[in-house]
Amino acid sequence: MHPYRRIVEDVRRRIEAGELSPGDRVPSARQITQEWGVAIATATKAHAALREEGLTVARPGVGTVVAGPAPRRDHELTRERIVAAAIAIADGEGMSQLSMRHIASSLGVSTMALYRHIPGREELILAMIDAAIGEVRLPARYPPGGWRAALALCARMEWAAFQRHPWLAPTMSITRPQLAPAAMRITEWVLSAFDGTRLTQQDRMYVQILLFTFVRGVASALEPEAEAIQESGLTNEQWIDSQTSTFLATMDAEELSHFRELTAQPFDFDLDMLFEFGLARLLDGLLPYIERR
Repeated sequence: MHPYRRIVEDVRRRIEAGELSPGDRVPSARQITQEWGVAIATATKAHAALREEGLTVARPGVGTVVAGPAPRRDHELTRERIVAAAIAIADGEGMSQLSMRHIASSLGVSTMALYRHIPGREELILAMIDAAIGEVRLPARYPPGGWRAALALCARMEWAAFQRHPWLAPTMSITRPQLAPAAMRITEWVLSAFDGTRLTQQDRMYVQILLFTFVRGVASALEPEAEAIQESGLTNEQWIDSQTSTFLATMDAEELSHFRELTAQPFDFDLDMLFEFGLARLLDGLLPYIERR
């Protein structure tokens, strides 16, 4: 253990034991050098860690004092709990509100405690993606109906996961795919769905990328929609109603006859319906291609 960590742990022990109460001064940097026999740089680093972990605060004219009861020990902390807390924040508040400090606050631990389990934001996001996409539990046996039924099942399960986690679609990359084990298992499942056909592995991979890109593309609208509803206080239906007069005026001014014909018929712009329509057309288009191969 690094010398500064031994100092931090000793001060924490004193706080937990009641030897140091909230508002009590903790040893100064100079006192630390004398008591622990370390360099002033090590003492300064220990003070910084104590503040970062929420154990102490600096009081002008007084010095560094105990902030309050020691935050919960991170032995209760696990990588899984951190990832779950991060997903909960992203689900409820959006990725823009996700930070290590916010996660630490929700768990009642110090920010530094998180870094002992997850090195940084990039690793955190990869773990979040893996956990969220890992909810797609594809069956060991393929459904009746061959590759088409298999692809439809996979796409609908991915769509459901994206709906549960609106941040997921815009977070995942196509050109620089994150190496999430759960996503790789899904890819392997789709590639295997074409066993018995004459599709090469390269063709199969292109189909998998095409399918995933379609699902992700529709799902990319989920987070902006949720943010718009939160910011405006209007549901999608209420917002459309508020735009009706402007839409009708534009339609008249531009002589948009096809729009006029469309508005005379029932039309429901719903993402679920758009997803199902697009999925069916995508699979229809793949059928002659695969049969030719």
